Amino acid sequence: MQSSDLVVYGGTASGVITAYSAAREGLHVVLLEPRAHLGGMVTGGLSATDLGQFKVIGGYARDFYMQAAMHYGLHDLDRMENWHSEPHVDEAIFRKMLADVGVETRFHEKLKEHDGVQAHDQRITSITTMDGKQWTAKVFADCSYEGDLMAQAGVKYVYGRESVADYGEDLAGVRAHTPAHQFTWPVSAFDDQHRLLPEVNPGPLADPGSGDKLVQAYNFRLILTHDPSNRVPFPRPKHYDASRFALLRRYLSEFEKNRGRAPNLHDVTNPVSIPHDKADFNNNGPVSTDYIGHSWTYPDGSYAEKQAIWDDHLNYTQSFFYFLSHDRSVPSTLQKEVNEWGLSKDEFLDTDHWPNQLYVREGRRMVGSYVMRQADLQNARTKPDSIGMGSYNSDSHNIQRVTRPDGSVTNEGDVQVPVRPYEIPYRVLTPERSQMQNLLVPVCLSATHIAYSSLRMEPQYMIMGQAAGVAASLSIRSGLAVQDIPVDLLEKNLHSNGAILHLSEVAVVSSSR
Repeated sequence: MQSSDLVVYGGTASGVITAYSAAREGLHVVLLEPRAHLGGMVTGGLSATDLGQFKVIGGYARDFYMQAAMHYGLHDLDRMENWHSEPHVDEAIFRKMLADVGVETRFHEKLKEHDGVQAHDQRITSITTMDGKQWTAKVFADCSYEGDLMAQAGVKYVYGRESVADYGEDLAGVRAHTPAHQFTWPVSAFDDQHRLLPEVNPGPLADPGSGDKLVQAYNFRLILTHDPSNRVPFPRPKHYDASRFALLRRYLSEFEKNRGRAPNLHDVTNPVSIPHDKADFNNNGPVSTDYIGHSWTYPDGSYAEKQAIWDDHLNYTQSFFYFLSHDRSVPSTLQKEVNEWGLSKDEFLDTDHWPNQLYVREGRRMVGSYVMRQADLQNARTKPDSIGMGSYNSDSHNIQRVTRPDGSVTNEGDVQVPVRPYEIPYRVLTPERSQMQNLLVPVCLSATHIAYSSLRMEPQYMIMGQAAGVAASLSIRSGLAVQDIPVDLLEKNLHSNGAILHLSEVAVVSSSR
């Protein structure tokens, strides 16, 4: 049995900062990571950091990005590109941070799928990993994207979309209009024999504003390079099937007639430059790296189901780029442009240069001491227990691709609405007191789908991780439940370590990018 003050489950960027923060407060911290790497999406392909307004990002999150910038000889974070760095550089920084403060990091330690959490009197006493090891602690933090520890602890959670009526959010539920990443001319959802094309659901759409259990699209954020000396050509996937891209083939074949020009790389992806002739490739357009409709069962899936979804997303991504780079139906100018890029030979060495982290944009969401909602991003933007700030726009990706009554295809679910800077309450990290009193949840935090669409950015996960580490220390030293710690002491500690907590502390502009 392994004993410590704090067990952090999940080596995401939030998990790293939670562990680092707690260790700096003098706690003995064990960080358990189910896989082989630290940093989650920060080191798994999301190098084009989702920022909003730079000035609201403080504390250890800012320290991390400053260290990354300094690696490239930069001495400020005043420009967007100064926040962009390579995955292998970022992971090295995270590893050193943990080593410097004595965090005990254990890889390949996955929570036992069933009966992995032992609890008594609303307190977790220990957790058990797949290899049978037991880990005891005074406080636990679930910093995974999946929230498996939280779920097994019996904490209430949801996934999918609330309805408009649930919290009075006019952005909630099924979207009546989805203008972004959309087909801009009628594209038929059927082949010549009137069979539904692959990657299209028959529909119909549910009523606008209604809730559901559907989840926004996941993808892999690729790090590609156009440096010939570091470039690996896109290989043919083991289970490649070009027929799955019939919709993309049709879209590309009709593009020039409807747009007046040939399609280019930016019509199907969104490359953002990072150092050393590389780019972070994200989704863009109606058919892209977003694997729409294939993430729905991930949040509550078994370990085997989650792995199958992960593997299917990887195969889709590999096939997508192989199709663009090799299929004869792809317009020649686009294909030439795609083939100027390739996998980065010096990234993701143990996963054949494909990212080691699936972008789980949203899974389970705790229903905790306070549920953050749309109003907290737009109107009620100050909080008495603020632990940090957010400013990135409400950003949720498409959720489903269905047929319209006229037989054309449409994407549904994308939300892109600017917000002004807002304060994040400590209460979104804590379960209801009656459920669990020594658990903190900085990633699968307590928010509606719409509020989570802004909160889910990696700098905010890191900001909340810093607060979770300090809160764990205060809880242990006072003997109080995590819900009852003195918030004034928490805020004082965060301030002393560079955190930005209140609107009054920063000069802000009218809206985020």
